[in-house]
Amino acid sequence: MDEVHRIMAGGWLDQATTPHPSEAPLNPVLAFVVVMLVWTISDFVAKKTKSLLSSLFVASIIFLIGFLTGIFPEDLLASSSLLALAGVVVGFIIVHLGTMISLDDFKKQWKTFLIGVATVLGIGVALLVAGLIFGSRITGSVADGYAQALDFVVAGTGALSGGTISVLIVQEAALGVGLTSIAIFPVLIAALQGLIGFPLTSILLRREAARLKADYRAGALVLPEADDPAAADTSKLPSALRTTAGTLFVVGVVVLLSLGINNITDGILNTFVVALIFGIALRTTGIFKPSVLGGIDSLGLMMIAIMILVFGPLATVKPSDVSALAFPLLLAFLFGIVGIAGFSALVGKLLGYSIPMSVAIGLTSLYGFPGTMILSQEAAKGAGESPEEVAAIEHEILPKMIVAGFSTVTITSVIVTSIVASRIGMS
Repeated sequence: MDEVHRIMAGGWLDQATTPHPSEAPLNPVLAFVVVMLVWTISDFVAKKTKSLLSSLFVASIIFLIGFLTGIFPEDLLASSSLLALAGVVVGFIIVHLGTMISLDDFKKQWKTFLIGVATVLGIGVALLVAGLIFGSRITGSVADGYAQALDFVVAGTGALSGGTISVLIVQEAALGVGLTSIAIFPVLIAALQGLIGFPLTSILLRREAARLKADYRAGALVLPEADDPAAADTSKLPSALRTTAGTLFVVGVVVLLSLGINNITDGILNTFVVALIFGIALRTTGIFKPSVLGGIDSLGLMMIAIMILVFGPLATVKPSDVSALAFPLLLAFLFGIVGIAGFSALVGKLLGYSIPMSVAIGLTSLYGFPGTMILSQEAAKGAGESPEEVAAIEHEILPKMIVAGFSTVTITSVIVTSIVASRIGMS
């Protein structure tokens, strides 16, 4: 989700995907074929390991190695045209997600939202402790190490708990006071955090899915009739608008309305939050069928396109940048994960969630959408041995993960980062 904001705002896409004047652009067909090969391998590994190694994690490793070694040119993803497609269709997919969640399911996720808020606070507290303990090591200065380390704490909190918007807020504040290293720090975190979040979340969701499968077989977990795959798939739309083109038209109108509301409110009501709510509301009123894009010819390609968004930042990672900030990066990830696990597990347990589900909810702060959707679906497919089991498990996991991603990345993190970013350079 947040990589889309990079496309809209420029950022890494403009810098990383524009060929050097002396370089010829990569053949679009070749780029498309290479990307599809990477995803085919990643999907194969995920299925063989029953999602222990998620497709996102495997693809991230392949792309990272490819970009670092120069095997993949920096403009690979842009040349494939998938990034441009993803920037267009991601809103469509989020409306689709909204139609996968019933209004009752959405109402039940207030606990998930609280866990997400606790996660952001946990990251901030953990990184503050890291800054107090290792302040001089972070900056290389004993005299002002602790003061300058707080700048890294603010930058790290914004990046670990959120995405592009939080990173841009930190960058603007840091560059405004001439702190270039602080501006680079959150970008590196944003580029690398999926490598941490994907495998950890995959392991936790596998455990949760196994528990839910046992509950389903014991009769303690029942798939609601309204969400049964065999349920009626009709909607109130006329038949002309239920074709592939007609469906994309009406969903596109909803996305445009969401963009309009975002612009009118100056981003206070985020485009993707509004799109999700529209999807839920239109499903509830029967205007859209459940899983509105399900069954249309273009859904598969749209899904692959938005997955590619995850890997865009990896094209900009430079070994020299990573080595220069290796110690702060290590501390940020180590203490950040501890903060996420501790706060999310505690609050989740108090609210009646299992510890694996609670920590998985917290880890959504490291990647957001589309990882929240892909990892949930992979976990359900890896555990379920029948379509009914897969549907029942996904029905329990997916709404939590989707709401978690919005509560951490899109809402809480932006608010917290906006408040604390003003402290950069003031120490």
